[in-house]
This record gives sequence, structure tokens and C-alpha cells, in this order.
Amino acid sequence: MILTNKKEQVRFIKFGLVGAFGAIIDFAIFNLLIQLLNIKPLYASIVSFICAVLSNFFLNRYWTYPDSRLKPFQHQFFQFFIVSIVGLGIRTALFNPFENFFTSLAENFFPETFFLTPTTIGYNLTLALLILIVMFWNFFVNRFWTYNDVGN
Repeated sequence: MILTNKKEQVRFIKFGLVGAFGAIIDFAIFNLLIQLLNIKPLYASIVSFICAVLSNFFLNRYWTYPDSRLKPFQHQFFQFFIVSIVGLGIRTALFNPFENFFTSLAENFFPETFFLTPTTIGYNLTLALLILIVMFWNFFVNRFWTYNDVGN
């Protein structure tokens, strides 16, 4: 469907751009919470994820899927939120194993004098990978459930 349908390709690109903006919000809040407030990375990841989800919902509703108006706002937000919560579950379940792997990898490849600690590098590589994984989940489920009122 996406590979052959121009309208769906544009939607996927818009969804990706919204996701990239959401990732900026996600990374910024994640790092602020860790660095300034000394919050544990897993909890910071949850808070930053929720902030990104709120931003992404509004941008997707009004820009990616402006023709999606058959469903009431609250109903659509609830569906988007449910999809995002499942995405958060995926992200949360995978965070610690990936974080341990990437932190160990960073400890082996970056010297102690590097401007970022191996832990910071590990956290951010983990977050980047998980954002990518969850983006694909979010796009396909939202397209076929939350925004199923738009034509192809």
C-alpha cells in the first residue's frame, strides 16, 4: 500500500517528519530530566515519551491526516494514546537490555576524555533505536485504526 500509493507515501513522510520533531522533544526532555534533575533514565524516558506523544497527536491530526474528521476528537485521541501506550510498553521492555548493550559498547569505543560519558552515549543510542522501532509500530497501527476514516 505505501510503496505504490502516492498519497500514503506522502502521509508516511509527514508522519516521519512529525516523528522526527517528536524525537527532538523526546531527546531534549529525556536529557534535561537526566542531566538537570538526576531522574533515572527509564523514568525520564517515560516522561519524555508522553510529551512527544502529545505533540505528535496534534501534529498528525492537523497536518498528516487533516482529512480525518469523521471521528470525534476525544475518540481519536484515545485511540492514538492507546497505540502510544503499547509503543511505550515496547520501548520500556526493550530499554534496559539495549541500554546495557550500548553503554558497554560505548565504554569500549570512547575514551574517558570524550566529552560525553559512555553512559550518556548508551542512553541516547538506546533511545534513538527504540524511537525508530516504535515509529513503525505507531505508523501502521494508527493508520489502520486511529486514522482509518481517511481514504487511500
